[in-house]
Amino acid sequence: MVNYTLNQLNAFYPDNALVRFDDLKAHTDVVLDRLDFCFKHVAFNRYFNGSETLFNHLYADHYVMFLWFFSNTVWKDNQNPKLASKLYYLNKSLHGFDCMYDTKLPNIFLIFHGVGTMLGKADYNDFFVSLQGCTVGSNKGKYPTFGKGVALAANSSAIGDINLGDRSTISTRTTVFERDIPANYTAFTD
Repeated sequence: MVNYTLNQLNAFYPDNALVRFDDLKAHTDVVLDRLDFCFKHVAFNRYFNGSETLFNHLYADHYVMFLWFFSNTVWKDNQNPKLASKLYYLNKSLHGFDCMYDTKLPNIFLIFHGVGTMLGKADYNDFFVSLQGCTVGSNKGKYPTFGKGVALAANSSAIGDINLGDRSTISTRTTVFERDIPANYTAFTD
């Protein structure tokens, strides 16, 4: 797995600061442990079959999460912005997934079809789910606060100083702007 990601990074970004095997290897065990912990809590058998987690680098929904965990782990371990940036940008280039390495995603989350998704520096909580084309952004420097189990359906947005209650959902093509959503509620556009 290290060589696969290493080859991608150096092919995409052949600058004068090529990534070395040891640069990635130093973080790989932590990344895989974080991914394993996350996938153990996913009810879909493509992630966890009841006895073991499944990670396939050729399954884009797995790899988008792997690359985010990698960029975030590199940042947390030694705040290496150059390597963390390359991993972030590789994820953005391959998947159209825009979530900076210093964003505090929870330990348990799921990204389905991450293309066109932008996750800003909100206050996320475990069991967060996001589908394609979602935006989490700020208004006047204020970001949303997510309860546990919040889901963003395809092409939905959560913008500004809002609280999304536990197990709430923002439905397809719906934007929630500066408006709290209670627990167990689905916001939708007619």
